[in-house]
Amino acid sequence: MTGPQSLRLLIDGMTCSNCVNHVDNALTSLDEVHEIMTTLKAGETSQVVVTLNSPITEEKLREVIDEAGYSLVGVEAR
Repeated sequence: MTGPQSLRLLIDGMTCSNCVNHVDNALTSLDEVHEIMTTLKAGETSQVVVTLNSPITEEKLREVIDEAGYSLVGVEAR
């Protein structure tokens, strides 16, 4: 049996802790998301590792991140 799936999201536009809160809140609103760990790189591409309860599409992730005001530039399985 395998554990929960994790994804690394690469996000542009995050510059401060408020940005981290906006993205974290947007992602935790999704039923599929179990846990989030964010590495802020102000002025660069930040990384958010998301542990999932169930599968989710990249389109759905992109939609909630866009609505929060940021850009999803990549998704990598972990």
